[in-house]
Amino acid sequence: MCLIWMPKAEAIPPGIMIRTPRTTSIALRPSKDQTSGRSTVTTDGVHMIAPDFFARPSSEVAADLIGVTMLFNGAGGAIVETEAYHGQDPASHSYRGRTPRNGAMFGPPGHVYVYRSYGIHWCLNFVCLPGSAVLIRALQPDVDLEAMRERRGEVALRLLCSGPGRLTEALGITGAHDGLSLFEPPFALHPRTAEVMLEIGTRIGITKAVDENLRFGAKASPFLSKKFPATV
Repeated sequence: MCLIWMPKAEAIPPGIMIRTPRTTSIALRPSKDQTSGRSTVTTDGVHMIAPDFFARPSSEVAADLIGVTMLFNGAGGAIVETEAYHGQDPASHSYRGRTPRNGAMFGPPGHVYVYRSYGIHWCLNFVCLPGSAVLIRALQPDVDLEAMRERRGEVALRLLCSGPGRLTEALGITGAHDGLSLFEPPFALHPRTAEVMLEIGTRIGITKAVDENLRFGAKASPFLSKKFPATV
């Protein structure tokens, strides 16, 4: 069975995707061409993601974030893996409503929700529509490798930011950054400038809504936290 990703289709309810037991792959154009109005140019001529990019269903945003460059205090790289979560999703922190812990998920789109997983690792999420967010699972480290290696040690490059906990450790992101805007320092987001092949599959490490295809990744990237199953 093939999965067709249609981010513009109004008939698809927010955050809901067709189910399939396997993965598929599609091509995404450069984001500044693909989503007109969802990128802007600063006064110095640098392309930046605009706020309305996030005012959409999390599944759309999660797909469109692949290939986008994320920087935190000047360090980072291209996002290569994401997962979408929404308010009707039993695997989402927002499923049972707002709490002191998940409050940022109900705030304005384009802010961050940072939580601690199993009391050990910090996880970075980008807030979309109220009660929905995108977990940033992995990125390809490109910028300021020295700073990231100071925090992570001399690990292999492909393992530097491959996984939510490794990513936040490498960038120095903690719960102190919960609720910050993605459009102000220390964050910066730059649209992808080249076509990427997108893989779509089920999310990792959850026990509810396990069949939903809400995980997205750059096809065959060595920086993924986990390989996708064989595509169809």
